[in-house]
Amino acid sequence: MKKIILRIVVGLFIIAIIINFMIGYYLYDLAIERNVKDFLNGNQDLQVSAQAMEEFTQGDWRDWVKAQNFKEWKMKSYDGIALQGYFLPAKEPTNKTVVFAHGYLGRASDMGLFGQHYVEELGYNMFTADMRGHGESGGDYIGFGWHDRLDLIDWVNRVVDELGDDTEIVLHGLSMGAATVLMASGEELPDNVKAIVADSPYTSVNDLFAYQLDRMFKLPEFPILPTTGLITNIKAGYNIKEASALEQVKKAEVPILYIHGGSDTFVPTSMTKELLKNTKSEAELMIVDGANHGESIILERDKYLDTLTRFLDKYVY
Repeated sequence: MKKIILRIVVGLFIIAIIINFMIGYYLYDLAIERNVKDFLNGNQDLQVSAQAMEEFTQGDWRDWVKAQNFKEWKMKSYDGIALQGYFLPAKEPTNKTVVFAHGYLGRASDMGLFGQHYVEELGYNMFTADMRGHGESGGDYIGFGWHDRLDLIDWVNRVVDELGDDTEIVLHGLSMGAATVLMASGEELPDNVKAIVADSPYTSVNDLFAYQLDRMFKLPEFPILPTTGLITNIKAGYNIKEASALEQVKKAEVPILYIHGGSDTFVPTSMTKELLKNTKSEAELMIVDGANHGESIILERDKYLDTLTRFLDKYVY
């Protein structure tokens, strides 16, 4: 009888392991593999105001982007992935350049929503790139900012090489791009990087997945995410636990402006508050009440741009 019970227990344990790995592979395919992400269609947490949706899809900034003569830059990443970037010189010569990082499933041109202000009003050069696994860049997986942080630093070095040692650089990221610039903040950045702007970042990939796993599927973090992390490590070369903006900002030397919507349900506002609390460098926080994920610049444009400009004036000369 004991042997039968033991066999049943062992059998159930093996079945549980198999199911756990099946879920892990499913989550990898769902979120990290480069493919069509239908699961985001109709996601309540990504529903923004009609005003924001109209601006995202039909805003004048889109026509502005199309009208610009961006120079195409190409680069091989440290691990051999072909990356595509786009550089736009300012109308008048300047030593100021903004380097953008776009959000999940986005592309370089999306950052024209912010870039138009930098170029037209602040007189900056603008650089924006398709992150690995996005747009015209190569890669069969999404790095959620971790490998992208090293790509970003390589792009920064390219900007300095092209424009000269006196170049002053601002890193500005949105959502996944915000996590990317924060992950880069903990690395040894060139002295040219004077300020960082992080709009709607998450603390870590593991924290984001845990939050969404509960919100979307009502499933626990353990043992699913450790298994997903193992699979991600095997297939994409990084573990979702190590991909932490929170640990990186603890080493940051560059001033950081945090921006987050007060009603963000896709990446909770509490994550930015935790990042601020743990940031080693000088840091500021602007919360836009009533704004969902990534719509702060639209719902409170004047406040957003005034805060951004004031912050940049403190650190970029």
